[in-house]
Amino acid sequence: MTWSSAFQILGGVGLFLFGIKLMSEALQYLAGDRMRTLIGSLTKTPIRGVFIGALVAMLIQSSSGTTVMTVSFVHAGLMTLKQAVGVIMGANIGTTVTAQIVAFKVKDFALPVIGFGVLLVLFGRSKRQKYVGNGMVGFGLLFLGMQTMENSMAFLRDRKDLFLAFGTNPLLGLLVGTVVTMIVQASSATIGLTMAMAAQGLLSLDAAIPILLGDNIGTTITAVLASLGSNRSAKQAAVVHVLFNVIGAAIFLLCLPLFRQIILSTSGDISRQIANAHTIFNVSNTLLFLPFASVFVWLARRIVPDRGEIAMSGPIYLDMKLVGASSAAAVDAVKKEILHMGSMARSMLRDVRRAFVENDLKMIESVTATERGVNEINRAVSSYASEVWQKGLSSELSTVLGSYVNGTGDIERIGDHSTNLIELYEYKIDHGVVFSELAMEEFNGMFDLVEQAVRLSLESLDEENPEKAREVDRIEDEVDRMETELRKNHIARLNQGGCTPQGGVIFIDILSNLERMCDHAHNLSFIALDIARLHTKK
Repeated sequence: MTWSSAFQILGGVGLFLFGIKLMSEALQYLAGDRMRTLIGSLTKTPIRGVFIGALVAMLIQSSSGTTVMTVSFVHAGLMTLKQAVGVIMGANIGTTVTAQIVAFKVKDFALPVIGFGVLLVLFGRSKRQKYVGNGMVGFGLLFLGMQTMENSMAFLRDRKDLFLAFGTNPLLGLLVGTVVTMIVQASSATIGLTMAMAAQGLLSLDAAIPILLGDNIGTTITAVLASLGSNRSAKQAAVVHVLFNVIGAAIFLLCLPLFRQIILSTSGDISRQIANAHTIFNVSNTLLFLPFASVFVWLARRIVPDRGEIAMSGPIYLDMKLVGASSAAAVDAVKKEILHMGSMARSMLRDVRRAFVENDLKMIESVTATERGVNEINRAVSSYASEVWQKGLSSELSTVLGSYVNGTGDIERIGDHSTNLIELYEYKIDHGVVFSELAMEEFNGMFDLVEQAVRLSLESLDEENPEKAREVDRIEDEVDRMETELRKNHIARLNQGGCTPQGGVIFIDILSNLERMCDHAHNLSFIALDIARLHTKK
């Protein structure tokens, strides 16, 4: 092999991978907020996970990327290990689309498609048009890379003897496919190389199939690397991926003659045969093993036993691996973190009420400690969101992420007002202030409404439910009226000597803090309304 041929092969692989990257970015941008919604639905049943995993892998053009997301979701507690099994299986199916596209052999149209795509990138009037152009450039580069790889291997046509061993020794082909994919960490590149060599007559179908099976084993290295440094659940998810592909490859290797006959009957073209073999292997593997999802979970937990995890403080969903895998997944992680932050703010509210109603002094430290966690998450979300924005987002995703970041500020302020209330409780205790039964009844009535508003605002965000958001709007008006009325009633009691001046000041401050909490819950509910409007525009 000359240096020129080596550089051509390297360049062909580079064009191929860069084409996939451009297509992936364009598809994710064009999918916009739908991609976030799609990823948000991953935490369902294993069967649904197969379909969603396949769709996500097709959109991001990478089974490895989808598996990395899955490992991160399991690490963060967004997905159970059993649910992850379905997504991993689906991701393997989704990635076969790339090979099917390449097998169409539309190389003659590669340059015109690139040219038209570049025109859209340069002269497109909207960002969407420019991304369509990027997708077309990526599509063209995919075929240009294949053509370059094929041409660079033409000199090997007279040295077919070098590849005879692959046809006679399936284990060697399996090993080569595994090692090459582990090195490049891109199964599509290995499949592309295999198809290019087969198109030049260097590899027979007998030789290509074991390499393809090895490619499916090698791609598991990405999930294994992603699980390093994660908790044991994430490591178990990576083990599931390895088991699924290794056991499947072993079964198909044992049935190689039958598998070969099936593939030969699907097409007379070697490139299409390889693409079909890739698809049939992964679909059959999924159909075979999906009913045994629980068995895979059991095996993974035997290989990586469960142990007590150290309780996490602060943010739990903001995994930086998601930023690299999919911006939509990262945005969904921000949503989950806000809901986590909101649940902490709600616990502060409950603790404040318990302090006033049950006179529980332990709630002072509980509220203070939780407030530190809320502030930490607020800072972490801002930092994480900045990283996500730097990756480049569609206008829809950027709007959603901006709404989420604004929402953290409102949750943080709810926590601040809870801290103000617990400080008022401390002052009340230190100065021996006692509220009348009527004052406590008014306190509980207003507290009920505020707690309901905070709960509904978080539910409207979680479910993206505009009806619940509108209910918060109604409660906010009621709280405003109640605050004015109770303030007036309390001033009247002060004038009549029904309570002490100190008690009056504390009670009015309590009303003020509760009313402001409801204002922030009201602001938070606007996120659901904004997202609903975003969906309506589509």
